[in-house]
Amino acid sequence: MGFKLRDYFRVEYKPGERKLLQKIDFFILTFCCLSYLMNYLDRSNLANAYVTGMKEELNFHGNQLNIINTVFTVGYIIGQIPSNLSLHYIPPRYFFPGMMLVWAGLTMVTASAKRPESIMAIRFFQGIAESSTFVGTHYILGSWYTERELGKRSGIFTASGLVGTMIGGFIQSGINESMNGLHGLSGWRWLFIIDGLITLPVAIYGLIFFPDTPQTTKAFYFSEEEKKMAVARVPKKRERSPLTMSFFKKVVLSWHWWGFVVLWIIAGETESFSTNTLLALYQKSHPYIKYTVSQNNNYPTGVAAVGIVSTLFWATLTDILAGKRYLVGYFIGIIGIVTSAMILAASKDPMNPSSTTMVFVAYYMAGTVYACQATFFAWANDAMRYHEDVYRGVVIAGMNLGSNSFNAWWSILFYGVSMAPWFKRGMWAMIACSILLAIWTGGLSFFQVREEKARARELQEQEGHLEEKSVSIDTKV
Repeated sequence: MGFKLRDYFRVEYKPGERKLLQKIDFFILTFCCLSYLMNYLDRSNLANAYVTGMKEELNFHGNQLNIINTVFTVGYIIGQIPSNLSLHYIPPRYFFPGMMLVWAGLTMVTASAKRPESIMAIRFFQGIAESSTFVGTHYILGSWYTERELGKRSGIFTASGLVGTMIGGFIQSGINESMNGLHGLSGWRWLFIIDGLITLPVAIYGLIFFPDTPQTTKAFYFSEEEKKMAVARVPKKRERSPLTMSFFKKVVLSWHWWGFVVLWIIAGETESFSTNTLLALYQKSHPYIKYTVSQNNNYPTGVAAVGIVSTLFWATLTDILAGKRYLVGYFIGIIGIVTSAMILAASKDPMNPSSTTMVFVAYYMAGTVYACQATFFAWANDAMRYHEDVYRGVVIAGMNLGSNSFNAWWSILFYGVSMAPWFKRGMWAMIACSILLAIWTGGLSFFQVREEKARARELQEQEGHLEEKSVSIDTKV
């Protein structure tokens, strides 16, 4: 381990490569991270608005909040694969900012909503626009970074979304205290207006500075030598497959598709405690404590804070360990079982103060599960590094499509608002998912190792043929 750690930090760069990497980091990560921060800020602030007056003002009832989230998810699902395919035909520096402008406008329109059904319609189209960010960025990161660089960058990107979740509560609290009633608008309405406005400068920044991919970049801040080096740093890509039925048949019959899509379906549901803001709903329906507006917004931010630390830790560690991303699958399996058991135990004595403490500890611990976002998408990028870009892009989009297809109904079935504060059905579902994740991780690792061995044998055979050819030529001479 000590040797690997020293080797990780003592990198031998080619002349000019370090400067190139610094430029890539600055211009790609700044835009992608700010974009994802805005993306997650918008998503988390729906829940923040719900517990800060929107529920009462728009007369929400039953599971309407869950239905709104499901409608958003449906739009998000529809946009996944088309978004990633669009990156092969529309320059990313136009596509990403364009989608940001659409969702910024829809966010501001949310402030005018008069009833829950209006928000449902808005969120559907918002889901389509926002679907471009997560899978699109992971595709871009896999295009620019080497295997030993990818995990940490994926972690930084994912953490930026969690920052949006974390600061969303504080922003809502501040807006509610200082702007509630300003010009006749409630604090939660101002939240959506401000969310949309602060997204616009990020979109403009991307339009000017985003560098597209190594093979297509026209960024003014790269020299010609740096552009050539950027292409040479990553494996030579195969020719793009035409978008035909045979291509899609090849994708859906591959182990990459089923292996990584199912992996992210399972892993996505182990994030359910956090993505469905269960801690906030627990506070809202607490058996005997009445939390203030600030407490409802601020306490759940600890979950995202834990997620940021866990994401960066595991992303960096798996880079150091030569891309052993599968370790996170086993870690998450353990955490999912432990946290679910803690909440089930607490539900047996809800009036005991220690029960509340145990629930908070469990939900904060569950925040560590966010580590799977960065590591599992980096794992997919690693496994398909030698395949054509369009193939990799479709599989990565399929991962999020599959996960969100389950999220569309999973949250209603297992984490409906009416099931608060204990979500007992969801706790048992979490335990089952955690066990299944550990099993699936082991199977997927087997297929990856098998393909790597086959590729190594193929390279050896090619080298052997070249040596035989060289000897034959020497003999003739």
